[in-house]
Amino acid sequence: MVGKQQNPVYSEEFKRDAVRLVTSSGRTRAEVARELGISGETLRTWVRAFAAEGEAAGGSDLSADERAELRELRRKVKQQDEVISIPKKSHCLLRERPPVEAVYRFVGAEKAHHAVTLLCGVLGVSRNAYYDWVAAAAARLARVRAEELLVAEIVLIHLGSRGAYGSPRVHAELVRRGHRVNRKRVERLMRDHSIAGFTRRRGRRCLTKQDHAARFAPDLIGRDFTARAPGERLVGDVTCIPTGEGFLYLAGWVDLATKEVIGWSMGEHHDGALVGAALEMARARGRLRPGCVVHSDRGGEYTGSGFRGLIARCGYRQSMGRTGSCYDNAVAESHWALIKTEIGVREWPDRASARAALFEYIEVFYNRKRLRKYPGWGYLTPLEARQRYGQVLNLAA
Repeated sequence: MVGKQQNPVYSEEFKRDAVRLVTSSGRTRAEVARELGISGETLRTWVRAFAAEGEAAGGSDLSADERAELRELRRKVKQQDEVISIPKKSHCLLRERPPVEAVYRFVGAEKAHHAVTLLCGVLGVSRNAYYDWVAAAAARLARVRAEELLVAEIVLIHLGSRGAYGSPRVHAELVRRGHRVNRKRVERLMRDHSIAGFTRRRGRRCLTKQDHAARFAPDLIGRDFTARAPGERLVGDVTCIPTGEGFLYLAGWVDLATKEVIGWSMGEHHDGALVGAALEMARARGRLRPGCVVHSDRGGEYTGSGFRGLIARCGYRQSMGRTGSCYDNAVAESHWALIKTEIGVREWPDRASARAALFEYIEVFYNRKRLRKYPGWGYLTPLEARQRYGQVLNLAA
């Protein structure tokens, strides 16, 4: 039985002479290997080994110190080549200050080709900071997923508000739902995902037609748009809604304590009957106190004898702002601008569809769901504000 053939063992002198034969004779490595009866791969390995020590080209003439110095110089040249190649791969990371996470991601992608210490040194980041970033990958992923869930809830809140809420009300609604989140974070997420509330429309159709022969009431508000309790002060105005059948006019009364629309009326004409019907609705709900101040502008709807007689019969006090001064009735005018903005439609096909949409907005959304900011109480709906006033008044009694 023939034993297993062992690989031949070659001396250092044989290896050195074989390598010198390749470098000095002009023959190829394959030809020399065939002549010596060895494999071309083995000879290639010897050439590389002796080249590293400086012996392939007369290296035997160098001393041990010189060979060590040569190895160190070659190591530095190789390292310098790496330093030069890293900026070529990093593109814009060295031209402008990028986010540090972008640098860390580049280090992670290139660490298979270069040492982490070298990469961090060239890119100007701390090696320890990079490893800390790697260790925090799980926590970072958890934060990203939590942020995605928060964005999804922000979208739901924004859609539930008919697209009306900006970041303050979205944040308030999140807090009401039990989330502990910073308002600036909500602003950033809404900005990053292009989620924004409505902005007010510019320009308005003026409906105030003053009757110069009418007798005007004094201004009992004086731009003090506050009230100690619901039912003490109302402000009103009339606005027009464009439809395919012509304008639909909306008159309403807003309680200055709760900012709730407690009376409203819609019709094809803006006259004393329209604003009177809105006041009758507010009175029928039993939310007005004796001597309630009813404030408006000096339009003919409010100065007519019919409306003035209604106020007198109800025991209320009429108040009017000055001519041409929108600030004297700013709350009411701002309220109608808000409705037109948040309802989102510029022109309705007919009066019936506009009436249905306005009714739903005022009674279902605005009075009961839309958040407003109240001094000392934070964000509440008008209905919640009226209930809160009731609790305060009961405790005071």
